[in-house]
Amino acid sequence: MSLSANPEPELLDTTGWLAGKLPETSVFRLLHERGGLLFPGSMFADLFESVGRDCVPVRVIATVMVLQKLLGASDRDAVDRLAFDVRWRFACGLPAQGDAFHATVLVGMRARLAKSKRPSRIFDAVLDLAKSANLIGRRRVVDSTAIYDAVATMDTVTMVRNGLCGVFRELADPADLVTFRAVVLRDDMYAVPGKPSCADWDSAKERATLVDALARDGHAVTAAADGRTWPVEVKAALTLLATLLGQDIVQAEDGRFEIRRGVAPDRIISTVDPEARHGHKTSSKGFDGYKGHIAIDPDVELITAVAVTPGNAKDSGVTETILADVLPVTAAALVPAATPSLDAVNRDADVVSESSAAPSSPPSPTDQPVEVYGDAGYAAADLLDRLNEAGVDAYIHVPAAGSKNGCFSKADFEIDLAGRTVRCPQKITVPIQTRPSGQVADFGAHCTGCPLRDACTQAKHGGRHITIHAREAALSRGRERHAEAGRKKRYNETRPKVERKFGHLMRPRHGGRRGRVIGLQKVFRDFEMLAAAINLARIAVLAANPASSLRVA
Repeated sequence: MSLSANPEPELLDTTGWLAGKLPETSVFRLLHERGGLLFPGSMFADLFESVGRDCVPVRVIATVMVLQKLLGASDRDAVDRLAFDVRWRFACGLPAQGDAFHATVLVGMRARLAKSKRPSRIFDAVLDLAKSANLIGRRRVVDSTAIYDAVATMDTVTMVRNGLCGVFRELADPADLVTFRAVVLRDDMYAVPGKPSCADWDSAKERATLVDALARDGHAVTAAADGRTWPVEVKAALTLLATLLGQDIVQAEDGRFEIRRGVAPDRIISTVDPEARHGHKTSSKGFDGYKGHIAIDPDVELITAVAVTPGNAKDSGVTETILADVLPVTAAALVPAATPSLDAVNRDADVVSESSAAPSSPPSPTDQPVEVYGDAGYAAADLLDRLNEAGVDAYIHVPAAGSKNGCFSKADFEIDLAGRTVRCPQKITVPIQTRPSGQVADFGAHCTGCPLRDACTQAKHGGRHITIHAREAALSRGRERHAEAGRKKRYNETRPKVERKFGHLMRPRHGGRRGRVIGLQKVFRDFEMLAAAINLARIAVLAANPASSLRVA
């Protein structure tokens, strides 16, 4: 690696004609003009030894990594474009003719960044470029989207067998291997992961026998390992096996093991990627993998922060993390948080932002109050209270209570939290009771003979009951705040901008919606690099504004 490009001026002139051909909004042009300042050698000095021969300039590698994510190119495809696409070479500050580096250089650079103390430096550098021009204000829109897992979801028997294979694979001592093989009963060496063999997959009896045998082997192995100190790798494999057995297998009354009915909370869905989870963006649409969370500045449509969580995580759980730049410091935990067509290859990368015009004058962060916009996924009482305590003007959609089959909704009842009573539309008041299941106002016998019963409940036995949330006061304040005059209009004008940004992020077929790596940390770094690339394309559009301090020469 080389920390400086040391270009020869006469060679760079061979691509100079592109400066007049590329539009002012082109990201290639921005990278050519500012790449040396954006990705200087000193920025990556800690990643390499202080001695050694010059090889590939780090500015070139960083530029290729950004363009790769922006255009959805694989490592090999990105290197080919560097060799044969003159725009890529122009963006890297290279002459029109020359050799490219090997694709493994990109793999090595990602590994170095991941192990470093500043793995987010490329995203931060791009964001700092926008901040230096005073583009980033204090308004934020938060949202999440699905990132599909890069591996296939496995069934229970395959995962349990793979868990057993994982334990045997990590055993380094031959004596331990002999001990563990002695306790398993199935005629299976558990050497190669995969779906177990079954005498007849169409037979329910044979399938049940297989499940029982696998579960007994799994419990026998974990029992044999109990009470001993194991290396980290073996301990992790044993923990995974025990988790798989506990989440999917139960013991029936007759002593046989069988598959649990229903889906266990936080269920592991693959032994290849144990951090992926079943997720739902709506009640009817599910996915397997992760959630990508972003915060954007809606005025300039730049991504200010990203996070990745398992697919089953709540949207509100990482909101403080992605709003850290506008919220006071808290003890919130930090998140470790497809090749395009020929037409896509030939078009400029700045098409990502063609739908939005650059603002005539950037907002001044010091003059703006903090505003946060979020959909119903962020209507959590804890988050609403946190934003309120921080003085944030929260435009959070707290849904109104729904009505079932046209009956009275919860909003039709008068809830007095101070007096701990609830009054129904028939003017009957009952106390709020605390039960093991939560707080409830039960009208019970009062509904018998009530003239409004048919409009209130369709229960065959008993009467209407109202469930009171543990943080009902916070939800009520948020609901009333969202319904205030003018706020819903402002919400509808601002929040949808994040959906367009997700459209930009998910556009690449390679590394967009479908994850290209395995594991939470790697998915996060890949998503963060994609966000940096999308930001850079947007900055190229903003820089074309004649009033912008980012305007290139």
